Amino acid sequence: MVSGSGAPPGSRYVDQRHYVVAASLADLRGPVGGKVALDRWLDWSGDSTYDLDEAGDLQLIYQTVLNQASTVADLCRWLDGDTLCRLWPSLWLPARLRALWQARFPELDRPPQGLAG
Repeated sequence: MVSGSGAPPGSRYVDQRHYVVAASLADLRGPVGGKVALDRWLDWSGDSTYDLDEAGDLQLIYQTVLNQASTVADLCRWLDGDTLCRLWPSLWLPARLRALWQARFPELDRPPQGLAG
């Protein structure tokens, strides 16, 4: 029999998943262009190289880092605060992760600017 302080019975993984949130968007000073290779603990897919000058790669690396970062240092190394604000509305993120970031940074919780409609 296994005992311990595990998740409560009936809880879901999504409710227990640990996410990290930066203390300040200004602390996020990661690369904003060129090709980069993510650390293996963040992206173990085989090809962890991203071209930050390509919109699709830029969005994918931000989604990957936000989902997989285990320390604030990971966030600060790979994300840029201004770029995060610009990409935020289009990032595909778990609802709880999005809520944690928006609780810390209310400026992220605004509709995208410049869209028709």
